[in-house]
Amino acid sequence: QVQLVESGGGLVQAGGSLRLSCEASGIIFTFNNMGWYRQAPGKERELVASITSAGTTNYADSVKDRFTISRDNAKSTVYLQMNSLKPEDTAVYYCNAHRRIGPNYWGQGTQVTVSS
Repeated sequence: QVQLVESGGGLVQAGGSLRLSCEASGIIFTFNNMGWYRQAPGKERELVASITSAGTTNYADSVKDRFTISRDNAKSTVYLQMNSLKPEDTAVYYCNAHRRIGPNYWGQGTQVTVSS
């Protein structure tokens, strides 16, 4: 059974930082590309950042130079370090795991709220 368990969300003031974690089980973590998505109320889910199995990263323009994605293969965990948070970063953040061929797996989501 595949599980992606996110943690680290919460309430923070604008300009603050949070680190999200996503621990995976039931998959061969090192073979999977990992990503963080977010969905704000009334909006579609969007890609925030991704990291391939080889460690190549990609970021949405809105979070470049503020967010950093990383992975620890020994712990089957992917992280999202979020700095200089803005109210528009408020959303539910979801962890994603996928390979080039096969299903997408999603976590249950963690709420991030940034107050102005």
